[in-house]
Amino acid sequence: MLLLASLVVSPAIVQAADNAAYEKAVQSAVNYLTNQGQAPDGTFSSNAGIGVTAICTLGLLEHGRTPLDPAVKKGLAALEKHVKEDGGIYLEGTRHRNYETCLSLLTFTAANNEGQYDKLIANANKFLKGLQWDAEEGKSEDDAFYGGAGYGGHSRPDMSNTTFLMEALKESGTSADDPAMQKALIFVSRCQNLESPHNQFEFAPKNPDGGFYYTIAAGGNSQAGPTENGGLRSYGSMTYAGLKSMIYAGVDKDDQRVKAAVTWLGKNYDTEQNPGMGDTGLYYYYHTVAKALEAYGEDDFVTADGKKHDWRKEFTDELISRQQENGSWVNEKAPRWMEGDPNLVTGYCLLALAHLQKDAD
Repeated sequence: MLLLASLVVSPAIVQAADNAAYEKAVQSAVNYLTNQGQAPDGTFSSNAGIGVTAICTLGLLEHGRTPLDPAVKKGLAALEKHVKEDGGIYLEGTRHRNYETCLSLLTFTAANNEGQYDKLIANANKFLKGLQWDAEEGKSEDDAFYGGAGYGGHSRPDMSNTTFLMEALKESGTSADDPAMQKALIFVSRCQNLESPHNQFEFAPKNPDGGFYYTIAAGGNSQAGPTENGGLRSYGSMTYAGLKSMIYAGVDKDDQRVKAAVTWLGKNYDTEQNPGMGDTGLYYYYHTVAKALEAYGEDDFVTADGKKHDWRKEFTDELISRQQENGSWVNEKAPRWMEGDPNLVTGYCLLALAHLQKDAD
C-alpha cells in the first residue's frame, strides 16, 4: 500500500508541470521572435509583405507584451507606415489587401489599450466591408461570390480570407447581426458540404459530409482535391474555419450547419495532421483549431467514438513537442503556404497557444 501511494502523482503537480512547460515554450518563442526573427525596422519576413509582421506582433501582444514593449512598439510602427487614406493597411501594390488589412486590424485592436488607434480601427473596419463581394461589385445574393472576401485585388473570394474578415470585423466591434457579417455567413454556408436552405449549390449533394472546402466561387475549389463524382473534399483547417465563422455570425449550436461541421470534426479529430491535407497547412490548422474550439465553448470535444478529449491540453502538448531548440516552429515537411518561414509559423503557434490557454481554468 505504501508503494502504491508513493506512485500516485498529485493532479496539482501535473498541472504545475504542464504550466511550466507552457510558460517555457511561450518564453522561448517570444525570445526567438524578438532576438532573431525581427528586423531592425520592426518587420518580420518583410519580403512576404506585412502579414507576417502583423501575426508576430499580435502573437507578442497575446502573451502579455504591451504596446510599449520595444519589439511590439517597433512592429506597430512598421505596420502603421502602411495605413492608407482609404482606411486599408497594406503594402503598396500588394494583391493581398484584405489579408494584410485583416491581420493588421487584429493587431491594432489588441494594442488599443488607451483608444490611441480608435480612428485607425474604424477606418480599417469600413475598408474591409467595402472589399466584400456584394451588390457594389455587381453580385446579387444568388451569386457564388456574394458575401465572400478574397485577397483583395478583386480576386475570387475564399474561406480563408472570409474567415479572417469575419474575425477582424468581430474583434474591431462589429456585431454578429451586422449586414457584413450576415453576408459573409451566406458565403461561408455555401462552402459547406451540406445541402440546406442556406446552400443549394451543385457541390453540396455530391459529398454531403458536413465539412468545408476552400471556395464555392469561380467553379469551386478544394485544396484537398475533388471527389470521384465531381464533389469537393472537406478538410480540417477549412472546417474549423467554417465552425468559427458561423459562431462569430451568431449561428446557434443547434443549427444544422454547426451540428454537421462538429460531426465531421468528430470523425476527423487529429492533433498530428491537418485532416484531408496531412502536413500541408498544418500550423495554420493549429491556430484555426484553437480559435474555433474556443469559440465553440466546450471544455471537452467528443469524437465520433464517444471519447471525450481535453482539446486544450492535447493540442498544447502537441505544439510544445514540435518546438525547435531555438524556440521557433517551422513546417519542414510541407513548406507550402509559407510554412517554411519560422517567423510565420512561430507567430501562428503563439496565437494558437494563447487561445488554447484562454478560459482554461
